[in-house]
Amino acid sequence: SPPGVPWRPPMEPAPGAPRGKGGGEALLGELEALVQDVVRTSSWWERHGVDCAILALSLLAVPAGFLSLRSENVLVLALGVIVLGVCHYTLTVKGSHLATHGALTKSKRWSRIWELFFVEVCSSFTAEYAKYGHVKMHHGYTNVLGLGDSSTWRLPFLNRYVYMFFAPLLIPVITPLVAVERLRKVELRSAVRTLGLISLGLYAHYWLLLNVSGFGSPGSALLCMLTTRSLLAHPYLHVNIFQHIGLPMFSRDKKPRRIHMMSLGVLNLPRLPVLDWAFGHSLISCHVEHHLFPQLSDNMCLKVKPVVSQFLQEKQLPYHEDSYLARFWLFLRRYEEFMVQTPPITELVGLQ
Repeated sequence: SPPGVPWRPPMEPAPGAPRGKGGGEALLGELEALVQDVVRTSSWWERHGVDCAILALSLLAVPAGFLSLRSENVLVLALGVIVLGVCHYTLTVKGSHLATHGALTKSKRWSRIWELFFVEVCSSFTAEYAKYGHVKMHHGYTNVLGLGDSSTWRLPFLNRYVYMFFAPLLIPVITPLVAVERLRKVELRSAVRTLGLISLGLYAHYWLLLNVSGFGSPGSALLCMLTTRSLLAHPYLHVNIFQHIGLPMFSRDKKPRRIHMMSLGVLNLPRLPVLDWAFGHSLISCHVEHHLFPQLSDNMCLKVKPVVSQFLQEKQLPYHEDSYLARFWLFLRRYEEFMVQTPPITELVGLQ
């Protein structure tokens, strides 16, 4: 389909496409075998090392960011804000995303440690709800209305300009507040742990600004915290809606098979260097691959991308790709339809 125009499935499968209940499972099994061949022939560095190195470099760059904020030179000061902002999003978005999916290591123990560090200490959110909302709901029911349809990102009471330009700036403030509100629904031990780790992360950031960066007042330190934590908030919010909303939506009782659900309801953006680094390939240019194989690391999603795209195109299944700017203008034009009104359910005759 043309850029910016959601793909609409035909009333019948394309010639040669598998029919019946076994068709989707057979296709997915065939694709899984091809992807596993790539994974088996990949080194540890390709499977985990590249992404671990990016996260390690981001952690190592954090002290330089705090020290740069001591400078009276405006350019050095701005550089410090950029370094801290990019590192913050690399740890909170890329790190949390990979850790939540267990894609950083095969060790369950270390996966849990990294999950608590990246999600609770760095991101100020609760690990239990991050896994439940993202892995179990969004991935399990991608674009199924009322379950995994990205509806947490829809705020119908906001107009298009407030939502697209100003609402992202509130994400650093809203995130810990939502986390605290959801602690009511978890066990007391988990709630105490989460509250402690979130407090540790926020206070450590604040303390470093006062004692390492040399900020003279609590207000200026808090303003700097907000600035660095909202540096990439706009693309973070935009990416979360661009890649699902506006594509086919399904009902719970008539959702398609997994391979059809992911090929129909997920979209890839092009390679964008800063976002590739801070958010990861699985959230930008390999989102289709990530939804089909969520336990693969960002680097492995990029490596299997040619295999997945060629397979879907050969089987005459959709493979959505569109540019960031095209999606941005599409959402501004059709904001009322996508973000305010209830999206229509897509009928998939022959694919159930």
